[in-house]
Amino acid sequence: LIDALNAYPHLLLVGLKERFAHAALNVIVTAIGGENSEAGAARFTEEVLCHRPDVVTIDYALNDRELGLARAEAAWRQMIEAALDYGSKVILLTPTHDLLTVRRGEPKWSVELPKHAEQVRRLATDYGVALADSDAAFQHYLAQGGELSDLLSHINHPNKAGHQLVVRELLRWFPAQ
Repeated sequence: LIDALNAYPHLLLVGLKERFAHAALNVIVTAIGGENSEAGAARFTEEVLCHRPDVVTIDYALNDRELGLARAEAAWRQMIEAALDYGSKVILLTPTHDLLTVRRGEPKWSVELPKHAEQVRRLATDYGVALADSDAAFQHYLAQGGELSDLLSHINHPNKAGHQLVVRELLRWFPAQ
């Protein structure tokens, strides 16, 4: 289901190495599949900041729908503030999409995902941090006539094409010199 070499962390490293061929770069993935932001916040200092990151990406919104907006916001704020206090740059990611939203057509799924995307955008503005708007990239692709199934390898896992949309959003924050 998840092809790590075609997922955005690895593709981001490839893109960064293309832009900064002689830089010593590393992308460290501390994510745990299926984890929500509360679980991530609970281990953030010990398992993320321990790596002394220059840049931290936070991407939990897809898994936060069950958590709810208020609890997710509190957890995101905790991680953002910890990263900023540490001195890391922060890039927040809005969620990619999933087929459950389309298939179920239930308000919980079709309404909650856009609310979480909007919350992430607001947090980026509130803290003055970078935003990689995966949601907008997926929406743009769909508005151009693409199908959601073109971007997913499974119900809620992007395939390489979906991950490449996310990487384009992330690379905007690393301009070539």
